[in-house]
Amino acid sequence: MKKQLRLLYITLLGVIIASCTNNLELEPTSVISNASFWKTQDDAAGGIYGMYVNLRTQASKNLFLWGEARSETVGAGVQGLDGRDLFYLNQLDATNSGPDWQGMYTVIHHANLILKYVPGISFTSEVTKNNILAQAYAMRAYVYFCMVRTWGELPLVTEPTENFNPASVQRERSSVANVFTLIKSDIDKGMALFPNNTFPTGRNVWSKPALNALKGDVYLWTAKKLAGGTTDLNTALEALNLVKSSDVALLSNYNDVFDYTTKGNKEILFAINFKRNEVTDNDYANMYFPPAYVPNDINSDVATALGVAAGQNFWAPTATFRSQFTDDDQRKNGTFREIYTASSGVSKFYGAFAVKFNGMVELGTRYFLDDYIVYRYADILLMIAEVKNALGQDPTPEIMQVRTRAYGSKVSAHLFTNGSQAQNDEVILQERLLELGLEGKRWWDLVRFNKAFDKVASLKDRTGKDYLLLFPISANTLSLENKIRQNPGY
Repeated sequence: MKKQLRLLYITLLGVIIASCTNNLELEPTSVISNASFWKTQDDAAGGIYGMYVNLRTQASKNLFLWGEARSETVGAGVQGLDGRDLFYLNQLDATNSGPDWQGMYTVIHHANLILKYVPGISFTSEVTKNNILAQAYAMRAYVYFCMVRTWGELPLVTEPTENFNPASVQRERSSVANVFTLIKSDIDKGMALFPNNTFPTGRNVWSKPALNALKGDVYLWTAKKLAGGTTDLNTALEALNLVKSSDVALLSNYNDVFDYTTKGNKEILFAINFKRNEVTDNDYANMYFPPAYVPNDINSDVATALGVAAGQNFWAPTATFRSQFTDDDQRKNGTFREIYTASSGVSKFYGAFAVKFNGMVELGTRYFLDDYIVYRYADILLMIAEVKNALGQDPTPEIMQVRTRAYGSKVSAHLFTNGSQAQNDEVILQERLLELGLEGKRWWDLVRFNKAFDKVASLKDRTGKDYLLLFPISANTLSLENKIRQNPGY
């Protein structure tokens, strides 16, 4: 009981920190950061738990907004706009900027506390201690990777903010190159500390295979966007191949990857955990269908798929996205469903909703508590295909692994033929759309492939305005952090 109370106490103190450090310029009256609270192994466990709790707050909505919402996969639902049109119409500005970076810096603050204080704590096992430190390095690298792709230059914070000092709290933005230097350094440090290439139960914390996935993702990005070239591509390929050697596999049934009852399955490398009675619904609740909007003459098979109507339909899978799937692709019905009505005997499209993350039903109520998947094996295979193609190698094996699961006995109609590098890139990008659509990946995929202005309808007449590939800095951030300047173009 004493141990549980201490963990609860530390977690609550972590919430205090989150409120006190939500803006970089505020004086953080943090008590958890005082060395007196970092004495035991239980304290370290509480600290790492608080770090993941704060990441889950970001995953409940923001990661999807940054990683997917500006792409061609989502658009207006049947209930109106609710401000979401600013994303897929690419009309963001300083006043309407989407979520800012303050919450992500709270996650970094927790990682920094762990990296500062845990080395001084005595553990019964050095393996356990090193594992906690490795997770903190992995987390800091991941959060900075999300942010640098979203805003470009960033304030680099590598120490916890414990005492108010304007010189240390008010920071200018560091170059993108410097941010990636820190990301890669943190990855290397985490890699050296993880004890082995195995997964923890549930696969909902960082592990060595998950960190190798991040490493592959990072080096693929710098190869394509920061002139890292062949050197970075080879580093990415090596890391991604190490993921293949871990305990991972494609599930035979696509739907099972996302089912609430099969969380932590063998296709998952790292997912952010959502549980009943711990958190409220995540934002996928806004892509489902509320009872009041379900038509009486809904087609019966879709009514069965919908089950307990719930949530909202503020946005939905677009016609552009839905039209990319063939009927023999099991990913189609595993990603979205379309509602048609049959008034006067004529079938008419009414609306669409996402089913990939439709949560669970308990006592007649649906709860949207699917884990937010950061990395899974199909993603790794398609990144390997992308890297191999960039290196002039044949990406056929990895593409066909993914397609074989998707099409099953019909796969012979969907064989991949190795073509030019440009042709293969188009195929790989399309395969990522079909496989990973609505998982918070698409916008960053489009940016990495240099295809945002080709694929997103709201950007097709704005070619050359590359500033749009980044998000604007929020007016709130600019007013609070006087050394921060707006991204050019906004």
